Amino acid sequence: MTPGQYKFVRNQLFRFDAEDVHHFSLKWLRFLEEISLLGAVAGKAPKAEPVECMGLTFPNPVGLAAGLDKEGTTIDALGRLGFGFVEMGTITPRPQPGNPLPRLFRIIENEAIINRMGFNNVGIQQGVHNVEQSKSFTGIKGFNIGKNKDTPNDNAIDDYLICLREAWQVADYIAVNLSSPNTPGLRDLQAADSTAKLIATLKKEQAKLAKETGKYCPIALKVAPDLEPQHIEDLAKVFLDEGLDGLIATNTTISREAVKGKPHANEAGGLSGAPVTQKSTEVIKAFHSHLGEQIPIIGVGGIMSADDAKDKFAAGAKLVQLYTGFIYHGPPLVHDILKSLK
Repeated sequence: MTPGQYKFVRNQLFRFDAEDVHHFSLKWLRFLEEISLLGAVAGKAPKAEPVECMGLTFPNPVGLAAGLDKEGTTIDALGRLGFGFVEMGTITPRPQPGNPLPRLFRIIENEAIINRMGFNNVGIQQGVHNVEQSKSFTGIKGFNIGKNKDTPNDNAIDDYLICLREAWQVADYIAVNLSSPNTPGLRDLQAADSTAKLIATLKKEQAKLAKETGKYCPIALKVAPDLEPQHIEDLAKVFLDEGLDGLIATNTTISREAVKGKPHANEAGGLSGAPVTQKSTEVIKAFHSHLGEQIPIIGVGGIMSADDAKDKFAAGAKLVQLYTGFIYHGPPLVHDILKSLK
């Protein structure tokens, strides 16, 4: 598939409701994969050198961020498009419907998306079952976990522990989401003291599960781009002290500075895409200045081109993830980044 062909298809789909198109597109990806036509339609992804990260071998450093395949039903199809790793979720202990519709908005002029989905998902048991059905994908499977909306922050650790235990056997790594702006109070858990307690508890459970199963599953934490320099420094110290395996930087932003005055700009939710590109890269660079090579960073946020990916790597990211850039530019973006790595 050429960039022009993808743009034509995208423009037709963009005439319809964003969330309807999301479900429709995943359904068609699964169908084309089932009849063995997806590879022919999308084109063969360029080869890239494997990357060692968090004790895992990633076939290539370009992954799909959480939020696209929320239920883990499309891993094989997405892997066919060239991703070296696919992160599904966010999944919570109990199923929940998420926020009322509409909750997903495009700002096409800025290549941006605002979402306030609210962790709509099928729950941990069904999520694990869905991941177990993935057969052909040989890359790395990430499992992104969160807390239920009605779970008080004081009890949030219980939700994360439930998900950690349940996802352990099917996940290659587990991503802990503390940074979605769409679950009330969730970002409060990013306070240094709260984060330290959470990581310490999860690391203790991780050691226990590793001993019981003979398998080590790395834990990564996903942070917001809306962090001040002192907060970044404080969190970096916590990550080093507690032995965090990996950092995912960044989630969506609550800032609207870059899209002020545009249609949907005042909708509540997290803003992703081109407007967050620079902010995300700056946060990656800031964290890397404190973490060095001790804790690897997965860079995500506004990667709309191969050059954007290169900037994330230059800032200190070991791996990168796509979400909004993939919506706007499709499989050709994945292929372009892989080509640029050579």
